[in-house]
Amino acid sequence: MSAGREFISTRDALLAAREDLAAACRAFRRPAFTSFNWVADYFDRIAVGNAGAALRVVDDSGRDDAYSYESLRLRCNQVANFLASQGVGQGDRVLVMLGNVVPLWETMLAAIKLGAVMIPATTLLDGADLEDRMERGRVKAVITHSHLAERFAKLRAAAVQIVVGPAVKGWLNYEATLAQPTQINAAPTRADELLLLYFTSGTTAKPKLVAHTHTSYPVGHLSTMYWLGLKPGDVHLNLSSPGWAKHAWSCFFAPWNAQSTVLAYQYDRFDPCALLNVIERCGVTVFCAPPTVWRMLIQQDLKRWKPVLREAMSAGEPLNPEVIAAVRDAWGVTIRDGYGQTETTAQVGNSPGLPLKPGSMGRPLPGYRIELIDAEGRIGDEGEICIDLSQRPLGLMQQYLDDPERTDAVMRDGFYHTGDVASRDSDGYLTYVGRMDDVFKSSDYRISPFELESVLIEHAAVAEAAVVPSPDPTRLSVPKAFIVLSAAATPDADTARSIFEHVRARVSPYKRIRRLQFASLPKTISGKICRGELRAAEVELRAGGERSAGEFWEEDFASPR
Repeated sequence: MSAGREFISTRDALLAAREDLAAACRAFRRPAFTSFNWVADYFDRIAVGNAGAALRVVDDSGRDDAYSYESLRLRCNQVANFLASQGVGQGDRVLVMLGNVVPLWETMLAAIKLGAVMIPATTLLDGADLEDRMERGRVKAVITHSHLAERFAKLRAAAVQIVVGPAVKGWLNYEATLAQPTQINAAPTRADELLLLYFTSGTTAKPKLVAHTHTSYPVGHLSTMYWLGLKPGDVHLNLSSPGWAKHAWSCFFAPWNAQSTVLAYQYDRFDPCALLNVIERCGVTVFCAPPTVWRMLIQQDLKRWKPVLREAMSAGEPLNPEVIAAVRDAWGVTIRDGYGQTETTAQVGNSPGLPLKPGSMGRPLPGYRIELIDAEGRIGDEGEICIDLSQRPLGLMQQYLDDPERTDAVMRDGFYHTGDVASRDSDGYLTYVGRMDDVFKSSDYRISPFELESVLIEHAAVAEAAVVPSPDPTRLSVPKAFIVLSAAATPDADTARSIFEHVRARVSPYKRIRRLQFASLPKTISGKICRGELRAAEVELRAGGERSAGEFWEEDFASPR
């Protein structure tokens, strides 16, 4: 069987069991091919003569353009020919720093076909972050917007520099791709050959280079397709920024693996009503957004909109039950969540048809064998989320590039160690506890910041929260919350009292918040909270025996029990 047919056969087995996770896990078979090029072996195969919309781009100014599978196949070939004419070929590194514009999808398709290695980059990158990617990524070609070209002026120039938009001196223009032939032979890429390099967000250390292959993301995202519940003909909208792994998850591989339509919504300023209009007008059937967006959406009267939504997802941070209930009440759709990393595809999820349990992130997805391993190395019902390497999943990264020590550290003792902690119930459902580095002890009790943050954001005054240990002479440490307030809230004693009371009513005494501070949260360029900075600052503050401005302690209001 050809590689393309084998891939499609594997995909079809998952589609056939779309609402039966147990059957999907039994039916899933890892493809055995040794050579694979997702564009040549799969995308071209489904795209020839296919007038169905592969990509639809809309914006708030009235733009609404659809691009068929066939048209993208031809544009892929033109872009690939142009890159090849500039000396970009198999194994060469290409930094792609584009927003949600059509050339982004065309370039990704072309790079895969050529066997070039993509380094996706957010358009927010600048300065040292951008220089790091250029140097450690050993970038040969850059493709970016015209208005971003100046950011590269002080950096080592790439051999090939291409801009999308108005001409820039010293740069090639992307429009030149339109004059290229529409036929090209694909590179003979091995299934284990390098395809993607993602720089992690670096919350605690220098960003790692996550290396993915022509199999791990293109084929591995069959698990993501399954979690999202996608099927042929769906219209899928995912609110993730280009440059981050979730964009490749849900705006490229997963929907096109299912032969769905990717809907790209361009906007300069987020407007929940405008987004709701797009969801309704464009017939979105599958929608994925971070909890922050969902919380903004339910501030509207959702019943005013009548979407044809079938599947709704959230991932990345706590989502309070009130939001889930509000969406279910308005639209009859239950928001499902899932779990994965840049290093993997979707590992665990509440998949379609799986009964939901409040707070749980679901069960292992097809192709993943998950074990929970405690600090003593014992497999049980609580511990670090680890992937069994005896049946290495398709969606697991190849390595941390040029970093054998870090690779060996996570690929040890027959397991890939995620660094995240979870618990498992008698039905096999996993509940996220937190990052191993973030979980701490208070007295002799283990505290999950994630659990407390989930409670905090249920309070109307709390927009964001981060919980870290605060040194305490009696308990070793106590939970302290750093809180970003909602626009209508006031950072005063009354608000602090209300938040303390809210938490006290919902958690056991041993793990409730004892201190809180109204403050901004330090974040990485990808928006992840740098808890390490907060922990270090708290240790220094307590050593000095002082309180910060805007800090309140539980005993300020009542005697702790």
